[in-house]
Amino acid sequence: MSKIESALDKVVAQLPKLKNWIKARLCSLWNKVSPRLGNPKKLDFATAKAFVLKYKWRILIVLIILYAGFKTYNYFFPAPSKAGGGPQTITSFVVEKKDIPLIIEATGTIVSNSIVDIRPMITNTVKTIHVKDGQEVKEGELLFTLDDRNDRANYEKLKALADDAQQQYLRAKELVAKNFISKAGLETSLANARSAQAAARSAEVQLSFDSIRSPINGRAGIINVFPGSLVQASNVVTTSTSSTATSSVGSMVTITQLNPINVQFVIPEKDIPIILENKKDDAPLKVKVTIGDTGKNTYEGQVLVIDNQVDPLIAAVRVKAQIPNDKLEILPGQFARVSLNANTLKDVIAVPTQAVVIGPAGRLVYVVDKDDKVTAKPVKVPYEYLSTSVITGINSGDRIVVEGKQNLRTGSKVREAKAAKSEKPPADKTSTAEPK
Repeated sequence: MSKIESALDKVVAQLPKLKNWIKARLCSLWNKVSPRLGNPKKLDFATAKAFVLKYKWRILIVLIILYAGFKTYNYFFPAPSKAGGGPQTITSFVVEKKDIPLIIEATGTIVSNSIVDIRPMITNTVKTIHVKDGQEVKEGELLFTLDDRNDRANYEKLKALADDAQQQYLRAKELVAKNFISKAGLETSLANARSAQAAARSAEVQLSFDSIRSPINGRAGIINVFPGSLVQASNVVTTSTSSTATSSVGSMVTITQLNPINVQFVIPEKDIPIILENKKDDAPLKVKVTIGDTGKNTYEGQVLVIDNQVDPLIAAVRVKAQIPNDKLEILPGQFARVSLNANTLKDVIAVPTQAVVIGPAGRLVYVVDKDDKVTAKPVKVPYEYLSTSVITGINSGDRIVVEGKQNLRTGSKVREAKAAKSEKPPADKTSTAEPK
């Protein structure tokens, strides 16, 4: 490396001498030629021939340098009419105005429309279990019966006392009419009757806790208790676990409503105005929910509610939508992909995304005129979704280049790859995108 560096240093040191030598030769040549150029009469064929023969090698070198420079310039900066060696083959179509649905994509989680943990209200033992694991139950259907002997006896006792107090009150009313007792005695009899009836109703409520019924329609989960299990009036039902017994910690059973079912997801804060603008029309927002990776299980539904506040941690708002689940194939907790139809863009120009070229100055499209020459026009893309982009900057009826944009420049000549010069774009697929 040191030898190479020293050689380069020597070459660089000789460059000023080479410059001075070329300058001196050019000055000498100019001094010889300039008198003749000043006096054209002295220029004749013999003089010109002698000059060419004398400086033929120098003239040849100058011509070679000029030719090489000309070819290099044309290679890097080809003329528009000659770029590509003739008309370039393209595929184009004529743009038209249309209505485009504004789709917002999100990911969410399936949640139940209603879910209830069945827990005891009193401390007692389980007498009978009336449901099985995974059974469909109706609202009001009996799930469990607890040992109600003590509560029933207490109710019957208090009910009898209430009936007796009521009879004493009725007899007191007859005696007051005959002036056998005072009105104060009648009021005392009435108070005793009402107190006995209240105690009987309280005992009846206590007795009802021994019959546990389903508060909603849904599907029962795994039953966590067995006949004879002691349950307590608490938030946790605990069953011990050993080598001979199975136990669980949680509710006696969980009832989950599966049809219809909800999906909960979040949308970015920047998309909230778009959703609320359409929500003002009181038209329900439509959603498409895809479950699983195959994309075959797609369900259509509508938005139930948009949360009333933005979560500052994620800069997003929660949205809950409802979808049908007639076959009961969807379970809470599953991952879901949601496509929310937030709005519809009216009378906009939509083009295939591949027609938009991203250049140093921004985005542009190539517009073909009636002479089959292209012009680069800058455009803006306010909305982009999969293979479709909504653009501004061109007019309806313009013919733009979709394929074959390589090496195109303003003024380039093109020809259509197919017989029809006005080819409509492929049909838009409904999917999600985000406004930019």
